[in-house]
Amino acid sequence: MKKVKAEISARHLHLSRAHLDKLFGKGYELKAIKKLSQPGEFAAKGKVEIKGPEGKLMIRIVGPVRKQTQIELSLTDARNIGVKPEFRVSGDLKASPGGVTIKGPKGSVRLKEGVIIAKRHLHISKEDAKKWKLKAGQKVRAIVRGPRAMEIREITVRIGNYSTVIHLDTDEANAAGLLSCSVVDLDI
Repeated sequence: MKKVKAEISARHLHLSRAHLDKLFGKGYELKAIKKLSQPGEFAAKGKVEIKGPEGKLMIRIVGPVRKQTQIELSLTDARNIGVKPEFRVSGDLKASPGGVTIKGPKGSVRLKEGVIIAKRHLHISKEDAKKWKLKAGQKVRAIVRGPRAMEIREITVRIGNYSTVIHLDTDEANAAGLLSCSVVDLDI
């Protein structure tokens, strides 16, 4: 077993350059308010509204700008606004559900695809993956200790220029009684 930090990945979105321009004005640049654990990623200043058929939510933008706009929700969030996203690995957006409107201070965008519930995953550095003999796409499990002890299965390994941490959404973290940056046992 390896000790690994488990972070709570709350609802957020990544914006394309074109959508950022529509929502905030041409040439707008995201302003970091907090660095995130993954190199180069940050929580951006300000939020936008996303509206589904049955409700709306305020949601944080995570920078930097990406090739395609992506909204990551928990299952609870999705139910609250009346959308039915699929469980997907972050970035796997082809033919994913849309059905939400993003409203910013200067305009709005209707998404045809890009709304997902991110599958739980392990970001792992190339060095740690080699040392631990893990392969991209492999599934691992984590053991959570404490009053809400549980086993979390089907954690997808993602290898790259990463800090080694597990990302769980708010529903999963709450079910396990995890607080921000808890440590779990990774069973590989």
